[in-house]
Amino acid sequence: MRKLRRRRSLSLTSLIDVIFLLLLFFMLSSTFSRFAEVEFASASAGGAASTAPPVFLSLAAGSLRLNGAEAAMDSLSDTLTQHRTGDDPLRVVVAAQADVTAQQLTDLLVVLRAIPNISVTVLEAS
Repeated sequence: MRKLRRRRSLSLTSLIDVIFLLLLFFMLSSTFSRFAEVEFASASAGGAASTAPPVFLSLAAGSLRLNGAEAAMDSLSDTLTQHRTGDDPLRVVVAAQADVTAQQLTDLLVVLRAIPNISVTVLEAS
């Protein structure tokens, strides 16, 4: 005659411990890095006064205007060089319209960042 063995219920406590350890391991071993940073100054009072007038860039969803005239993003560096006077940093004021996406503004700021001796100010869109 054979004895019937009673099955023990499986405890999930150890399985949950292993899952939490794996979760902790992957959270601590992951790196959360920034892919790119674009620095810009918001409009504020104060700062050094320059004798040269600033250059105004108006960014809309489908166009870029430099002092009211159409401009191309790829030739912006050459166009802004024509507006330089002396050794002072060229002041550029960027006004983005309400329909501009964050990616379009970032693309413009990356192009402006590559231009040496330039001071960029971004105005808040209303």
